Amino acid sequence: MESSKEAALLALMEKTGYSMVQENGQRKFGGPPPGWEGPPPPRGCEVFVGKIPRDIYEDELVPVFERAGRIYEFRLMMEFSGENRGYAFVRYTTQEAAQRAINLLDNYEIHPGKFIGVCVSLDNCRLFIGSLPKDKTKEEIQEEMMKVTDGVVDVIVYPSTTDKSKNRGFAFVEYESHKAAAMQLQKMFYLFFKKTFQLWGHTLQVHWAEPEKDVDEETMQRVRVLYVRNLMLHTTEETLRLEFSRQKPGSVERVKKLTDYAFIHFHSREDALAAQESMNGKLIDGSPIEVSLAKPVGKDKDGNRRFGTRAGHNGTTVGVYRNSSFVLRSGEDSGIGLATGAAVIRDGLFIHIAPSANSPGAAFLKLR
Repeated sequence: MESSKEAALLALMEKTGYSMVQENGQRKFGGPPPGWEGPPPPRGCEVFVGKIPRDIYEDELVPVFERAGRIYEFRLMMEFSGENRGYAFVRYTTQEAAQRAINLLDNYEIHPGKFIGVCVSLDNCRLFIGSLPKDKTKEEIQEEMMKVTDGVVDVIVYPSTTDKSKNRGFAFVEYESHKAAAMQLQKMFYLFFKKTFQLWGHTLQVHWAEPEKDVDEETMQRVRVLYVRNLMLHTTEETLRLEFSRQKPGSVERVKKLTDYAFIHFHSREDALAAQESMNGKLIDGSPIEVSLAKPVGKDKDGNRRFGTRAGHNGTTVGVYRNSSFVLRSGEDSGIGLATGAAVIRDGLFIHIAPSANSPGAAFLKLR
């Protein structure tokens, strides 16, 4: 059996001209492919493949995924036993090929009765840090994170809804690359298990930040709703209507405010874009607001588009905060956890497994 597997893989390598190497719990086919010149393909060219039967390998998988386009690299996660771990990452040479693979091969019957799942793989550079002291500033948090981790590019801190001089007890730390973020997460978990990772006497929570799903450009071109955050709790919908109508009275269709953020619906997209430009950074009730186009996240039972809200672990509706395509659930909770739904991480160190129905507050990181 082993010799037949080896023969099949050698035949694949000979036929395609791709190299194959196994390291760090994964077997890499290509990366780069024969004759490749220049830098690796850009972000958005990789897909995640799940539910792979444990007894099939590259000699069967590669020909299937080549149907979508030229493969730059195929990485199959491996067990010490020689079986695969049930998932892989396929990096194409173009974003179009990656999207084609999702369209063609998601729910594809790879063996009789065995269907694989294919979705976009996310290149995440951001970590969520929870249980921070609420009296610390962005500058203080960034200074401390740069002492204990390498490659920090930025720290994003949200002010409290009740006291803008304080933070909410958590922050997002941006790193220079996904690999840097993954290595620092591994380092912090090691220090956590050694019980030596604390800041200001607090044992911190550390997770991957959950990337928000991209919305296609065609859909975004039709959006006429603004997302406004960093509002005071006592700011009213009527105040927002008046402020966002100053430039053009009557342009606002309706306003929906939830805690410290709101959605402003306009009659036309042109009015929404003009209000975004004029209102971003303005003070309302003493608080500088942030204004951006809202991203549709689905439709309600009547077929109308919903903007930036979704169900939390307990079935309640929670808000979505946006910053550079990442989401943050609303709520004054320093122990905020990972949002529902798996976020697939690209580079071969960690995979985030979503909280289960039996243990809604739990999430796990699995080494590949």
